[in-house]
Amino acid sequence: MEAKLKTELGTTMLKSTGHSGGGCISEGQSYDTDTGRVFVKINHKSEAKQMFDGEMASLDALLKTDTIKVPKPVKVIELDTGGCVLVMEHLDMRGLNKFSKHLGEQLADLHLHNKRLMEKFEKEQQTRNEWQDDWVTFFSQQRLQHQLNMVENSYGDREARELWAKLQLKIPQFFTDLEMVPALLHGDLWGGNVSECADGPVIFDPASFYGHSEFELGIAGMFGGFNRSFYSAYHEKIPKAPGFAERNQLYQLYHYLNHGNHFGGGYRGSTIGIMKKLLK
Repeated sequence: MEAKLKTELGTTMLKSTGHSGGGCISEGQSYDTDTGRVFVKINHKSEAKQMFDGEMASLDALLKTDTIKVPKPVKVIELDTGGCVLVMEHLDMRGLNKFSKHLGEQLADLHLHNKRLMEKFEKEQQTRNEWQDDWVTFFSQQRLQHQLNMVENSYGDREARELWAKLQLKIPQFFTDLEMVPALLHGDLWGGNVSECADGPVIFDPASFYGHSEFELGIAGMFGGFNRSFYSAYHEKIPKAPGFAERNQLYQLYHYLNHGNHFGGGYRGSTIGIMKKLLK
């Protein structure tokens, strides 16, 4: 692998720094090169290239907003032995602590970025362009229904199926009179994907797409890692709209389903509990 990295990166030096990391899916290792230190994510599965191509596109999109710090992506490299690596900028990171407020402010700026671009465009064109979207259908069918189909195929869960049949009819009620402008989202913003450097907060391991800004806060509230100053700073710029609590539960439902489909049935209780609560 190291010979391949040298060739693809055009470096004569490739020295392991001893810094390593990884999550549930990929491994990680830092190297010194002729042009500086890089972090290399490694995955040996057949779908690794598709996954890393998506992550690189996500990092590029987040970087271009100039709102919040992310590692700069360098290159996706297919390995001769199978699998793939994603090379990105190495950042010296530590646990999120003193920059929680800054992260809240910058995440709000990220979510407002697309709206501000649209407002600038409308002002320059002296016309009003109404954004036509169908977030409710997209989220219900492409996100929740997809996950529930996977649950059905794996477990044949009758209770989940019956609850979903009722809940999907009620979902539009949670979005009544709600104004939404599509926001660029990190897409997987839990405590393990945030950190800080000496100069401010960092987010990484994105799965970005354009959607409702509140979606981001679903998984953020599930596993901890975000304190009161983060939420206060965020909502100072993007106040909670009526119905926020119910929609937050709905967005958490997606993440519990997704985790259950990835990591097993231990999340079923939370999934069933949220559906019952939303149907009351």
